[in-house]
Amino acid sequence: MSYIASIFKDFAKLKWYSLAIVAVLIFISIFLYFAQKRQKFTTKALVYGGVAISLSFILSFIKLYRMPQGGSITPASMLPLFAYAYMFGPFAGIVAGMAYGILQLIQDPYVVHWAQLLLDYPLAFGALGLSGFFKKNLPLGILTGGFGRFVFHFISGVVFFASYAPKGTSPLVYSAIYNATYLGPDLAVCFVLAFIPGLRSAIERLKSQA
Repeated sequence: MSYIASIFKDFAKLKWYSLAIVAVLIFISIFLYFAQKRQKFTTKALVYGGVAISLSFILSFIKLYRMPQGGSITPASMLPLFAYAYMFGPFAGIVAGMAYGILQLIQDPYVVHWAQLLLDYPLAFGALGLSGFFKKNLPLGILTGGFGRFVFHFISGVVFFASYAPKGTSPLVYSAIYNATYLGPDLAVCFVLAFIPGLRSAIERLKSQA
């Protein structure tokens, strides 16, 4: 038994959040496997998805303001994912958002509990894909996807970060204000950019070729 135990002893050194990341990746793999039975990803959808995730990830490194308990204002890092969901629909958008959430977890983790990890990373960023339900209205899709992300961060804040609320302040109010402080400006920039004629026409052109 001691020999068998020695074979697996390195597993004991794994941090709980490492196991959580593996669990999330397995979940995404299973999700993709079963989802492909009803919707097949084209090569173009996969390539565009990779480009969108990469662009968002690069933009996320430019942090205009960083919040103390996680979250930051970036130069429209969500916009490529919104555009991707707008082109390929909510399913592809949610999967791309979840993959991006895993990258965010690796890049700048702030984890206090495994459930908070799920809420603030794969689920919150996966919600950006909800914008794909509005295939004829990108600005409305941006607001919907952004609100979806806000909801998951809000729940996480109420449940796991209530202790940070100032004395006499409701955790509900604190979480709403905290998350709106960084997510609001980021979302506003994406919303405004969606009305710029040159950028909008480029997105529409790519969508017509998708």
